[in-house]
Amino acid sequence: MVRVANWFTHLDLDRQSAVWRHWFDFLSDGRTLIRYDPRGSGLSDRNVDDFSMDRWIEDLDAVVKCAGLTRFPLIGLCQGGAVAAAYAARHPNRISRLVLYDSYPFGAYAEGVPDRLVQEARALAEMIEVGWGKKTGAFREIFANLLMPEADKDALRWISEMQRRSASARNARLMWDAFNDFDIRDVAGDIAAPTLVFHGRRDAMVPFEAGRQLASLIPNARFVPLETSNHILLPNENAWAQFCREFNDFLEPEAAAERACGLALDTLTAREAEVLDGVARGLGNRDLADLLRISEKTVRNYVSTVFSKLGVESRAQAIVSARDAGLGRD
Repeated sequence: MVRVANWFTHLDLDRQSAVWRHWFDFLSDGRTLIRYDPRGSGLSDRNVDDFSMDRWIEDLDAVVKCAGLTRFPLIGLCQGGAVAAAYAARHPNRISRLVLYDSYPFGAYAEGVPDRLVQEARALAEMIEVGWGKKTGAFREIFANLLMPEADKDALRWISEMQRRSASARNARLMWDAFNDFDIRDVAGDIAAPTLVFHGRRDAMVPFEAGRQLASLIPNARFVPLETSNHILLPNENAWAQFCREFNDFLEPEAAAERACGLALDTLTAREAEVLDGVARGLGNRDLADLLRISEKTVRNYVSTVFSKLGVESRAQAIVSARDAGLGRD
């Protein structure tokens, strides 16, 4: 899996920080996770001026080519989600699955944005330039409340440390302005990969409606709201558990289907399990009625109930589910 770079990271510190540690532990569990610092930030070259969308896509493409990848799942958080979506639209044959988290289709400086939102973004840009990386001050509190309002003292300390270590105030301001110039409305419809879009319902950094709008622009997308106020999920909240579960099921749909089938089989009564076993062995309703010494009408009722519990619509689908679970074998 490739994780698109976004603001506020540092390759050497991410796994130590209370902000990102649990994210990268999860994303790399059983997977090869490829991550990198964005231009002007972390361990990347800091002496850059161009933070446009095209440059971010080129950087991602350079990482992909260096890793020798041909087809892979892609995840992008916040502005990294906009870059991931644009990359997926530009390279549809490379992306197997796309995950976007707390992202948006266009920034505050894009065409058609209300003046109030533009003014808010420009005011925060000014605050970034004068307050970024400082251990005290109004900006530290504002940024922390936007990013992780439910964070504990350890996470708050790391927010300040990650600011200081991830980028200079100059580059942070340049990146913020660039992120608000992003606009992928014209290309989102070209995304071919199955897409999962997460968004925190009370996210103060990127409005919930922005995530829902992003999902609506992507042809094969599913939108998952998360009950949280945090822009970056914390490991002890229910929304994090939901994110991890939905993420794994999306990345591994066959395993998810097997788990769902196993849970459904557990709901069958002993008689329903007998009926399913007979169906899996190719027995018709009359044969099952004779075998179980019940009427054909009763068999039909059992079959209908079993199909409903398994979430299948035909005998063929039921047979596949049953045999996957070890039934129907002499």
